[in-house]
Amino acid sequence: MLKDLEDLIKTIRDRKNSSPDKSYTNKLLNDKNLSLSKVQEELSELIESVEKNTNKIHESADVIYHLLVYFETNDIKIEDVMKELAKRKK
Repeated sequence: MLKDLEDLIKTIRDRKNSSPDKSYTNKLLNDKNLSLSKVQEELSELIESVEKNTNKIHESADVIYHLLVYFETNDIKIEDVMKELAKRKK
């Protein structure tokens, strides 16, 4: 499971070097406003899906993907986020 998440992060980082014409991820990585709006949109869709008890897994996957892209777009390394979470363990 965590390997899949690591693979997704690697793919997102690899897409920085691809063509925006061929890569949706690259397009998001190069447009902070688009990336932000997609995170907001996907969070709203997830909340709605939870309330209606429909498509929760699909919408959750969309949120995770777009949040990871948003992190990369804004130079937030997931490794640093995980270190911060580790510090908070009690």
